[in-house]
Amino acid sequence: MNWLQSPRITLAAAVMQSGGVVAYPTEAVWGLGCDPQNEQAVADILTLKRRPEAKGMILIAAAATQVQSYLGHVTAEEFARLNTPTAIPTTWIVPAGRLAPQWITGGRTTLAVRVTQHPLAAALCTACGGAIVSTSANPHGLPPARSALKVRCYFRGAGIHIVPGPVGGASKPSEIRDLLTGKILRSGT
Repeated sequence: MNWLQSPRITLAAAVMQSGGVVAYPTEAVWGLGCDPQNEQAVADILTLKRRPEAKGMILIAAAATQVQSYLGHVTAEEFARLNTPTAIPTTWIVPAGRLAPQWITGGRTTLAVRVTQHPLAAALCTACGGAIVSTSANPHGLPPARSALKVRCYFRGAGIHIVPGPVGGASKPSEIRDLLTGKILRSGT
């Protein structure tokens, strides 16, 4: 399916651009997303998840160029690594640039980014015109949702727009690695 031409994606992008929260499938679990520049939308996700702002948020993108404005100094080789497909979904911890909002970084000097290989999530980023927030769709401390039904159960009545589609084939959430050192901070699939 060409997700980029899907009315589901067009509608979800419009919801995000108007400050709403969207639930969508990713490589392994369902995610909650919003416009990373909309502080209130990010606050809404944090409230839904009962998650402290200090933990920060992940940004996903269809291509590394969509997160470039949020990055601090990275070499050309490091930037290329962000855009290189990996065998398993990989979230990179990168230096945060001055345009990375505190409500995304959690007040840290680093930022978590992933170039998603999930076609629906990538199409959503493209339709939104850039990177989006992506955090697992679950209240803090509960298992991530692996279905739209579980998202509905977790967030009944919260006004979240759900984009139907299949979760990817990964069995665990993304691996987390430090872009500068290559060190694995959380093992993936």
